[in-house]
Amino acid sequence: MAVVHKSEINLNVELDENKVPEKLSWTAKDGGVENEAAKAVLLSVWNSEQQETLKIDLWTKDMPMDEMKKFMHQTLVSLSDTFYKATQDEKMTATMKDFCDYFAEKLELKKE
Repeated sequence: MAVVHKSEINLNVELDENKVPEKLSWTAKDGGVENEAAKAVLLSVWNSEQQETLKIDLWTKDMPMDEMKKFMHQTLVSLSDTFYKATQDEKMTATMKDFCDYFAEKLELKKE
């Protein structure tokens, strides 16, 4: 099947003199996002040939700790949803969701 459309997602990182992120933004024109500010980015890419995940974890030095905790919790919840969509493994998904609940409880995050 021929490629009909090419879509780009761009991440922009502004670093200080110590190469610590000060500003993050992203653009995904097909999704209606243009130079949207962000405080953190987690990117995982699967390398099938090497059978390993390559990743980039960035956050700005002014990201508040309470926001980081919420970001990590919501990321874990999203990963469990993605795992279910990809595998239809209800039992492991339920286990992952249980951990997400435990994580939120231990960090005293309020349910939203």
